[in-house]
Amino acid sequence: MNGGRTWLPVALVGGFLAIWESAVHLFRIPLYLLPAPSRVVWTLAQNLTPYSQATLLTMGEALAGLALGVLTGGLLACLLVLRPGAENGVMTLAILVKSTPLVAIAPLLTLWLGFGVLPKVIITALMTFFPVLVNILSGLQRPDPALVDLFQSWNASRWQIFTKLRLPASLPYLFAALKISAPLAWIGAVVAEWTGASGGLGRMMWLAYTNLNLPYMFAAIFILSTLGMGFYRLLAWLESRVVFWQPVTVEEERV
Repeated sequence: MNGGRTWLPVALVGGFLAIWESAVHLFRIPLYLLPAPSRVVWTLAQNLTPYSQATLLTMGEALAGLALGVLTGGLLACLLVLRPGAENGVMTLAILVKSTPLVAIAPLLTLWLGFGVLPKVIITALMTFFPVLVNILSGLQRPDPALVDLFQSWNASRWQIFTKLRLPASLPYLFAALKISAPLAWIGAVVAEWTGASGGLGRMMWLAYTNLNLPYMFAAIFILSTLGMGFYRLLAWLESRVVFWQPVTVEEERV
């Protein structure tokens, strides 16, 4: 572990917050325009229980949607490798779904499925599955040609090449997709909660926005940012343990 590299992100974040705090006091920015970080932290500390409950709800929606998106994208990628003739049709539908504004779909799902968890999970899955599909498909289709020739020289079956070569080769691509999709999962859950929800960080942000209560809104943003950074670090750590044959990256050295 490199101590300098470990403390550099902390120093950058701390310096940014210090500049923010100083600018708010120096320029006397009104609270309804931009609260100081100290005021946001104080608001969070005074309302720890409701924010904890909202965080757990949003986290459950985000993780369930991410799991569904990863499962769907991974299975589709495997199908397209095993059945290459279906790639054009499936990718056309996937791009169609990706190109559809989810902000327009979220109210419809809320109208059809109610204000519960299910529409939030579906929106999150729709937002996360496409990066997983594209990245895993790229990994499955691009194993080392020398290893493919070696397996074929051993008379390995198509299924053996898929399970013993293509799947392990796709693991770095899977983690790359997860690093992209994990933040998208939080965004998907929050956007879905904006369209109608009985709880969650998205609902708290929406209520704070409608009342111009920016400290409450920024407190939710702080939580989402912290969770996003934490999940990225966790994925980098898992990648260094699972894909142990890959060179160590800067992010993995910092974990």
